[in-house]
Amino acid sequence: MKNITLLSLALLVFLSSCDDDLDDNLIPAENIEISDFVYRGLNYWSLYKEDVPELANDFFENDAARFDYLSQFSSPEATFDALTSTRDRFSILRDDYVALENSLAGIRTSSGLNLSLLIMPNDPTTAFGVVRYVVNDSPADLAGAERGMIFTLVDGQPLTSGDGQAIDGSTNFNSFFAPDSYTIGLATYDGTDFTTTGEEIVITKTELTINPVHTVNVLSVGGNEIGYLHYTGFTNEFDSELNAAFAEFRSAGVTDLVLDLRYNGGGSIETANDLSTMITGQFNGEEFITQEYNADRNQANEFVRRFNNNLGSGDDGPAINSLGLTRVFVLTTGRSASASELILSGLDPYIEVIQIGTNTVGKFEGSFLLYDAPAPNFRRSEANPNHRYVMLPLVLKSVNANGLTDYFDGFTPDLLIAEDFENFGQLGEQGEPLLDAAIDVILNGRSSTNYNTSIQRSIYDSEQEDPLYQRMMVDRIDL
Repeated sequence: MKNITLLSLALLVFLSSCDDDLDDNLIPAENIEISDFVYRGLNYWSLYKEDVPELANDFFENDAARFDYLSQFSSPEATFDALTSTRDRFSILRDDYVALENSLAGIRTSSGLNLSLLIMPNDPTTAFGVVRYVVNDSPADLAGAERGMIFTLVDGQPLTSGDGQAIDGSTNFNSFFAPDSYTIGLATYDGTDFTTTGEEIVITKTELTINPVHTVNVLSVGGNEIGYLHYTGFTNEFDSELNAAFAEFRSAGVTDLVLDLRYNGGGSIETANDLSTMITGQFNGEEFITQEYNADRNQANEFVRRFNNNLGSGDDGPAINSLGLTRVFVLTTGRSASASELILSGLDPYIEVIQIGTNTVGKFEGSFLLYDAPAPNFRRSEANPNHRYVMLPLVLKSVNANGLTDYFDGFTPDLLIAEDFENFGQLGEQGEPLLDAAIDVILNGRSSTNYNTSIQRSIYDSEQEDPLYQRMMVDRIDL
């Protein structure tokens, strides 16, 4: 069996090197061919390589022994699972790199509706939905969906597990939101019971380019000019829009900034670096973070990222619009991860970072795309044309200027305030509890206000379907 497998693999390699037009003569990849790509990529770049004995450079005597090991797995996904450390909560393998590349550019098949499901207070077998925010000018926005809306029906059906059992973290709600079009049936809640209103909103998906600069506002409160930014993802294609928001803040004479990352699961490390400079500006050339790799790769790849007053990694990009602040207020929840946490970590050695909300996820590791191509770069331009599998493994960890890393448990807020679906408020406006808490500190150094600390556990978040949910990316591989 081993010899047959090796012969098949050799034949595939030979055929893929021929001069035929591969678009016309596509040779479907075999499982072991893709599994070998998974092995090679993780053996070379995995941050937690030392945790997996099979990834050790001397574990297999020869290629035949490695192929024999890989042949036991029924799919590339099974291989990936077997070769991923238990410490690794975020590495992914996908079978279509085009979709993943689009996600990196902010392009999604989406309605623009960001929602969460919670278990009904008096019925553990049923869930209800709440709209957390709506992407500007998206189909959901145009259909009239708004933050704070409550719904109990999807396409006329209640949100249940279908078997009458209590809902838990394993209950799958994907089928409710998978269709390209569905309706949500709105409801009200009086503190005890939900009542359907009879109103339905049609939610339709389309290919959507999402600008993460969602809400920009300047509030004049008590003689203070307070900037507010709701930022939903570190997407570097929109760095100019982010920089423009800070130009608006600077023009308005903003003296305090509330950076709302409560629904921001991460993205580009470079954008996080630039955003930190937008907030400050007085630390040009100082260390932002250091990127550390596995023992095999670190000596050649360890990299210190520094505050830089130009967009991008060089000195020739557009000038960053910096505010020169010595403190910043960051709003977080259990959906704030990765590059969002990098703001907390990277700025902490330099300015006062006041975190308001609930605990963050705890992701300090970064990734870049690996295609089925030769090491070390595993480049898109050299990818095996017989399949579209791609990996986004954890390859580095961030270490701040004070040596902080490995914050697996996330960051604990200075002011614990949980979102309450009964009192959501509007993002960027007074009356929204997390923003009000920041304003309270600005005006009063914090009053005796009692905040809601009862965390309502979400059992489903729409953003968890995003291929880049809670990822932190480094620009390393040419697409």
